[in-house]
Amino acid sequence: MRALVIHADPDPAGYSTVLRDAAVRGLRAGGHEVDVLALADEGFDWRMSTADRRAYHTDDPIVDDQVRRHADAVRQAEALVFVYPTRWFGLPAPMKGWLERVLVTGVAFELHPRTHRVKGALGRVRRLVAITTYRGSRTEVLRFADGGRRSITRTIRLTCGWRCRTTWLGLYAAPRRSEARRAEFARAVTRRMERL
Repeated sequence: MRALVIHADPDPAGYSTVLRDAAVRGLRAGGHEVDVLALADEGFDWRMSTADRRAYHTDDPIVDDQVRRHADAVRQAEALVFVYPTRWFGLPAPMKGWLERVLVTGVAFELHPRTHRVKGALGRVRRLVAITTYRGSRTEVLRFADGGRRSITRTIRLTCGWRCRTTWLGLYAAPRRSEARRAEFARAVTRRMERL
């Protein structure tokens, strides 16, 4: 399976980089072909420009070469693996901006010309995976509805093939975890990705 790992952390030295590398190791050990989009390393501009916004509802919504390259990688993928630290009980700004700029009409979905009903265009994608850390406990995260989880396992999931399965790997209360516990979580990520 061809897996695309999308890593969005404003701090490229953060713990999510360890988790990204653990996921890539596991995927490769499992025999998968892996492409990585490390948004901070690439200098990906997650902000939607005026040109992006004006093009959004046109037949050609991508106006930037880097975004076009990312969209092509999404079109090739059979698995999408999102790695990020949860912020404000949701996706961090770089991940949300990436979704808004890359998963546009013609990439993630099509609109019926008359009714404007959405039809998913990611039929190749058989697996959606998210690997994230939370500052809060599981109870606190559930109280605030876990916006990142909803975005990936519901919204993006609806654009994929009907047989697409989701996997959620979250480390709750991450800042309060010991180094040993964080290392064990990274090993668990590797093992889980090997079996994807």
